[in-house]
Amino acid sequence: QVQLVESGGGLVQAGGSLRLSCAASGGTFSRYAMGWFRQAPGKEREFVAGISGGGTSIDYADSVKGRFRISRDNAKNTVYLQMNILKPEDTAVYYCAADTTWLRAGIRATEYNYWGQGTQVTVSS
Repeated sequence: QVQLVESGGGLVQAGGSLRLSCAASGGTFSRYAMGWFRQAPGKEREFVAGISGGGTSIDYADSVKGRFRISRDNAKNTVYLQMNILKPEDTAVYYCAADTTWLRAGIRATEYNYWGQGTQVTVSS
């Protein structure tokens, strides 16, 4: 059983930055892939970024490439999402997710078997 707890969301002006954290407990953190997803009101949950267990394979959604950076610290059982040059369209609830069945991060929500409770990110214009 894996538990995931996100933190770091909040309200920020357009052009600003936020860093999200997701602390994991249970299982062997370095052996599973982690991903960040987001869901805006009235929209489906969408992939934002994913990172493999060892941190060597990383993928981003086109909408955040060059602005967001995913990283992980396996010694601290934590994955991060550094978000820069935020835009109003980045406003959403952000979720971290774990895929304990595979080392490489997928881009589909159905590939992940554990989810955090979500943290709200609001970007004002």
